Amino acid sequence: MGTIDGMWNASGRGTGIRKRLGALDRRLFRSVADAHLPGLDRVLPRLSRAADNSLLWAAIAGGLALTGRKRMRRAATRGMLAISLASPVVNLLGKQAFARARPSIVDFPLARLGRIPSSHSFPSGHSASAAAFATAVALEAPARVAVPVAVAAGAVCFSRVYTGVHYPGDVLAGTALGVTAALITRRLWPGQTVIGDARVAATAPLHDLDPDGEGVVAVVNNAAGHDPWTAAAVRKALPGAEVIETEPGDDLMRCLKEAAKRARVLAVAGGDGTMNCGAQAAMEHGVPLLPVPAGTFDHFARTLGIETIEEAADAYRSGQVVAVDVGEVAGRVFLNTASIGIYPSVVDLREDWEKKIGKWPALVLAMAGVLMRDRSPLELVVDGVRRRVWLLFAGNCAYESRGIAPTRRDRLEDGVLDIRMLTAAGRLPRLRAMVTTVAGGLGLSRHYSQWRADTLRVAAPGDPAGEIRLARDGETFTVPGPVTLGKRPRSLLVFRPGA
Repeated sequence: MGTIDGMWNASGRGTGIRKRLGALDRRLFRSVADAHLPGLDRVLPRLSRAADNSLLWAAIAGGLALTGRKRMRRAATRGMLAISLASPVVNLLGKQAFARARPSIVDFPLARLGRIPSSHSFPSGHSASAAAFATAVALEAPARVAVPVAVAAGAVCFSRVYTGVHYPGDVLAGTALGVTAALITRRLWPGQTVIGDARVAATAPLHDLDPDGEGVVAVVNNAAGHDPWTAAAVRKALPGAEVIETEPGDDLMRCLKEAAKRARVLAVAGGDGTMNCGAQAAMEHGVPLLPVPAGTFDHFARTLGIETIEEAADAYRSGQVVAVDVGEVAGRVFLNTASIGIYPSVVDLREDWEKKIGKWPALVLAMAGVLMRDRSPLELVVDGVRRRVWLLFAGNCAYESRGIAPTRRDRLEDGVLDIRMLTAAGRLPRLRAMVTTVAGGLGLSRHYSQWRADTLRVAAPGDPAGEIRLARDGETFTVPGPVTLGKRPRSLLVFRPGA
């Protein structure tokens, strides 16, 4: 009986707390209703309506994307991703679970009364979307952009009380959910790879470089990225350099090797796929590589601390050359990652669609297409052990965090491969394969494993020809198996910004 009495007492205390919080919420609402803030009676209702269906945030995201700056595009993308997480949680789960009635508008000032929605009151969907977008933007954008967005989000949250459609408690709960959704996006879509202080092996600096770039041969891959002015920007930053432009369909590797033959410094402008081709050409001819970020992700250049063409030119003039590791598979190098399984299939589909709809929409559709197909895991022999593999990932040097899509590295010269594998215990249907892949991406699946080594040997007995489809730094190719993934420690000389 004591236990039952305790339960009743606990229940009574819980009910009492809820009543007191509800009363406080109503008093705060009435205080706002009785307040008169000159000039805001016209502004806040309009701002509240502008945020209907997240139209205000979509407009701001569009403006950020149109700046053309990568940080702004990332801020816009993360902001809309955060809203897409917060909105269904609030509207499909929160409001239905609590079913709280809207505030009473008796004696509420009609001049600022907003349109009363038919949905339940708790939590506030407008506040969740505003907080999700503002927090996500703050994770990517500089303060001069993040602060005005945060002020706008705060004004929208306050407007929901000031126009009589929500209690303060609804707004606070929605805000908390929005902030949480924005933080979750960092697990689903990791932050930038820009760290700039990744450990490297120092070498003797180059002091006799021409500041205008004489002796530099710069190869600009016009098939990478979306900026048609990259070559012009390189010529402006290094007016003495020889600049060679390649177009879609050109033999990029041949061009890079010919440029490396006569170059004192080989500069390469493009994405990560272009950069690993440049690294291979630079290593073959014994010249240092100057990475010029001009692609979609530019993981390698950003890890070195180079985000722009101007920063690449400054790194060249500093003369600071360092030695970094490269990975190698089937006679080809990789600077970031190599993988087998689902990811090469995603890259193949993305390349088929991106010319028609753009890279980001193509990537989303490719991921959905691969995961929803009636696929089976690959039959592989990994370091002598037969496995059923959804995805096998090998990173050049150790990456931070768990999961199948890490992006950050503290070192570029540790001599190891960072290996992550997602396997299947039995024949999984498509839905369970998708769930396993997502859970593995968060590092939580029991079929996920991770280790570090200097080599990885893979064979494909399940393929009639024994061939293996690989992706390295976003580029795909097929090779006869078995293959060995290994390291070439401190074998690439590369410029990085001076201290």
